[in-house]
Amino acid sequence: MIRKAKPSEIVQVMAITRACAVKMIENKIYQWNDEYPNIKAFEKDVSSGELYVLTISKTIIGCITISEEKDIEYNDIEWNTKDSKHYYIHRVAIHPDFQHQGYAKRLMDFAEMLAIQNNVSSIRLDTFSQNLRNQKFYLARGYLKTGEIYFPRQSEFSFYCYELIIT
Repeated sequence: MIRKAKPSEIVQVMAITRACAVKMIENKIYQWNDEYPNIKAFEKDVSSGELYVLTISKTIIGCITISEEKDIEYNDIEWNTKDSKHYYIHRVAIHPDFQHQGYAKRLMDFAEMLAIQNNVSSIRLDTFSQNLRNQKFYLARGYLKTGEIYFPRQSEFSFYCYELIIT
């Protein structure tokens, strides 16, 4: 089941993203670190109603942030659609014990269905340039690469921006 996260669940969500960060680092993907994702980001996500969790038998195994707020880092990207009503996806995570079982697909299916229901023009996101698996995942879903940005506190490498046109 996918539902909005509760404030009391932020600790569990942080544990999932930390476990993901450890696994990525083991695979030489330096996308997440001690500074990101952080509790402040998830507190903001929960308070704005943008953090969703994926549960299996009442256990949280994953999360996704679906926001209408455009981060300033995206301002210089040449998106395929004009700025209007968009969803911005952040902090998609599935606990490593549950990865490669289609759960990330379920989270993205949920976000895309929500976008259709709410007449959103497109879904925009970024993924780490060194994370080839994520890039293939989004391209296979029909997302188009639109540019690249940098988050120096996360990595010296860039992040690629992608967009899926909904309407």
